[in-house]
Amino acid sequence: MSRAIDGSKRKNRRAKILKMTKGFTGRRSTNYKAAKDAMVKALTHAYVDRRDKKGDMRTLWITRINAAVREEGLSYSRFIEGLTKAGILINRKALSNMAIEDPVAFKAVVAEAKKALGA
Repeated sequence: MSRAIDGSKRKNRRAKILKMTKGFTGRRSTNYKAAKDAMVKALTHAYVDRRDKKGDMRTLWITRINAAVREEGLSYSRFIEGLTKAGILINRKALSNMAIEDPVAFKAVVAEAKKALGA
């Protein structure tokens, strides 16, 4: 019995991979073998980077909070220590947004942290 090499299943599978690699540079978008390798690598990075993004965002929030707190005469670590001693439970994302969108409320939180530190 002869092998089916031009069958629709094969064409559809290859077309799906080439569709996913549309926009890649060079052979990676037109050549099936190169496209398959590129797609596997891209999907692997997409999976890992979705998890890395969470840490990247936390780093960004901490940087923003640090910049806002330094204007008030505190370091980030002292600010967090003051919040802990004051019993204020606000996550870093909320603190970052507060520093940007509502500076008056953020200054009140910083004042409470300073009071808890005894500074």
